[in-house]
Amino acid sequence: MKTFSFTGAKRIVFGRGTFASLPTVLSEEKISRPLIVLDRSLAETGFREKVTDLLGSKCVIFDKTEPEPRLELADEGAKLALTKKCDGVVGIGGGSAMDLGKAIAVLAANKGKAEDYLGLNKVPGPGLPKIMIPTTAGTGSEVTFTAVFIRKKLKKKEGMNSPYLYPEVALLDPELTLSLPPHPTAATGIDALCHAIESYTSVNASPMSEMMSLEAIRLISENLRTAVHDGTNIEAREAMLLGSLYAGLGLANAGVTAVHSLSYPLGGKYGISHGLANTIMLLPVMNFNLPGNLEKFVDIAEVMGEIVDDLPVREAAVLAIEAVESLIEDCGVMTTLEELEVPEEDFPELAKVAMTVARPLANNPCRMSEEEMVELYQEAYS
Repeated sequence: MKTFSFTGAKRIVFGRGTFASLPTVLSEEKISRPLIVLDRSLAETGFREKVTDLLGSKCVIFDKTEPEPRLELADEGAKLALTKKCDGVVGIGGGSAMDLGKAIAVLAANKGKAEDYLGLNKVPGPGLPKIMIPTTAGTGSEVTFTAVFIRKKLKKKEGMNSPYLYPEVALLDPELTLSLPPHPTAATGIDALCHAIESYTSVNASPMSEMMSLEAIRLISENLRTAVHDGTNIEAREAMLLGSLYAGLGLANAGVTAVHSLSYPLGGKYGISHGLANTIMLLPVMNFNLPGNLEKFVDIAEVMGEIVDDLPVREAAVLAIEAVESLIEDCGVMTTLEELEVPEEDFPELAKVAMTVARPLANNPCRMSEEEMVELYQEAYS
C-alpha cells in the first residue's frame, strides 16, 4: 500500500435546513462582519434578502459573481473586504462563487494581486476565515484548495492552488439546491461525476480517496436522473449533494486527469461553462484511458448498475463508458463541439494550451501527446 495523506475543509456540516445555522457557525469562527460572496443570478432570485434577513446589517454583500468569473473580480472583492473591515468570507452559490470567495479571503489577508497567486503554492500565508455554502451539487469547491478564473485578455483559464484556500467550514444544505433548474442540475451533476471518475482513476489515488470517489459515482449515477426530472425530490437532491461532496474530497486529494486539461481551453477561449466542457470531453478521455485502467473501469461499471459478472475484463470495463453515456443522454446534456460552434481549425491551438495544464495530465493513467489531444477534440466534435 502506498504512503498517502488526506486533507480537506477543516469542518463539514451537512443536512437539511443547516443554512439556518450560519449565524452560529459565524460566531464559532469568530466572524462578526462577513463578506458574503453571492452568485449574481442567485442574488436576483431574492436570496440576497434571505441572507440579510438571517444575518442582519453587519454583513457586506458582494454579488458580482458571474459564470466562469474573471480574475479581476477577486481583486475587486478583496478591496471591498478591506474597505468594509470584513473579518471573514462566506461564499454562497456554485463553484464560481465559492472559488471567488476563497480567493478574496486570501487576497484580503495577504499583499499582492490575484495574478500573483496563480499556480501552485503561491499564496504566502493564511487568509480570512472562509465558510463555503454550495447551492449546486457539482464542483465540490467547498472542500478543495483550488480557485479557477478566466483571464479574458489571454483567453485562458488559470487557477490558484494552495492549502490556504481550504475553507474552515463547508456548510451543505440540500434544501438550497431544490430550486436549481433541470439543465444546470444536469450539467453540474455530470461535472461532479467527472470529478469522481477522474479522481478514482488518477495515478495519485489512495485507498481513502478511492473510497470517496467510488461512492460519489454510485450516489450520482443512482440519483441524478431523478434530480433532473423531479427537482423537488429532496432525497435525490440530498444524495446528489453528498455525492458532489465526496467527489470534491476525492479530487482534492487524488487530483483530476486529462478531462480538465482539455476542458480548460474550451472555457478560456469560448466561455463554455466548466461543467459542460467537462461533459463534452469526459467520454473521449474515458475511451482513451480505458486500456490503462481496466480494473477500475470495471469497478465504475459495477457501481453504476451494470452487470459485469462472468464478462471478460475489457468487455466489463467498456460498460462504464456506456453507462456514463446513457446518463448524459438521459439528463439532456449530450452535445458536441460542432453544436457549440467550436471550429475544427482551432483544435491544434487548443491542444497546445491543454498541454500547459500539466498537473491533471501528470495524473492521467495513460500518457497523452499533443497530437492525441487533437484527435480527442475531433472525437468530441461530432
